Amino acid sequence: VGALLRVWGFWPTGVPRRRLLSCDAASQAESNSPHCWNCGGPWGPGREDRFFCPQCRALQAPDPTRDYFSLMDCNRSFRVDTAKLQHRYQQLQRLVHPDFFSQRSQTEKDFSEKHSTLVNDAYKTLLAPLSRGLYLLKLHGIEIPERTDYEMDRQFLMEIMEINEKLAEAESEAAMKEIESIVKAKQKEFTDNVSSAFEQDDFEEAKEILTKMRYFSNIEEKIKLKKIPL
Repeated sequence: VGALLRVWGFWPTGVPRRRLLSCDAASQAESNSPHCWNCGGPWGPGREDRFFCPQCRALQAPDPTRDYFSLMDCNRSFRVDTAKLQHRYQQLQRLVHPDFFSQRSQTEKDFSEKHSTLVNDAYKTLLAPLSRGLYLLKLHGIEIPERTDYEMDRQFLMEIMEINEKLAEAESEAAMKEIESIVKAKQKEFTDNVSSAFEQDDFEEAKEILTKMRYFSNIEEKIKLKKIPL
């Protein structure tokens, strides 16, 4: 069999031969795999192509077992190559964007909408340090409640109050830039620190730093709103 397969070009020379599955084993393996909604052929998330049926090339439903890091072809790490992330985002949108399925079945149109939304969410989540860190914590079973004032030390909360007061009183462009500079420097410091915490698998430390980052992220949003002319 091995010799015939090599002659036909299906068995490269040098590749170890494996014992062929019995009919019963092959049938059982196939029956346990998900099947294409269109042609009924076996299709599963373990296959290299997780978007299209390998037989009929129909777009399949999103794989519910796939996390954002896997979807965007990134290591499950806080450190992310943003250029690679953007390239992957563009690559996936060229595959699944609804504009490319206008002439396809309604099922594929619906799946395309879901895939496109999922890719957008994954890209935005992994692009920003805060949302990426929170998502990484979530994958480790840790979530930060919205209201976490009671967990913050008094000195940090006083610092936040002081910056908010300065922002409320800021009337000039120079004053706004000064506040922006302070917030940007703090976020850079937090980002570096949370990266180190994740590298050491210190999830409690990462949780505390991300909580502080969220406070400063709220200030960043207030700055943006204040800069919008009324």
